[in-house]
Amino acid sequence: MKFIIISFYYMVLTYKQQFNKKYGYKLNEPHSIKEIAEITGYKESGLQQIFLLGKGAFKSNPQSVRPHVKSPEQWGYSRLYASINPKSKAYKIDKIHLKK
Repeated sequence: MKFIIISFYYMVLTYKQQFNKKYGYKLNEPHSIKEIAEITGYKESGLQQIFLLGKGAFKSNPQSVRPHVKSPEQWGYSRLYASINPKSKAYKIDKIHLKK
């Protein structure tokens, strides 16, 4: 009896990649906070606040930061992209800052 092993490779998209896919950009294309505000319709001030919360979390709790993240800005953008995705936990926490 022969067994055939089939493996499936699923690429898990980051929140940034999900954002870019949703709005028709290349998967790894970066955006400024101003651009994200224009694309989503959220106020730039609220997005800036979320970004600053992410930077602060990087500095105040460095042991929770993933090893591949090298700067507070990376962590801030990660939180920002997660916060504008309604399926994420960050959205539930940061939606108070998301105003249209």
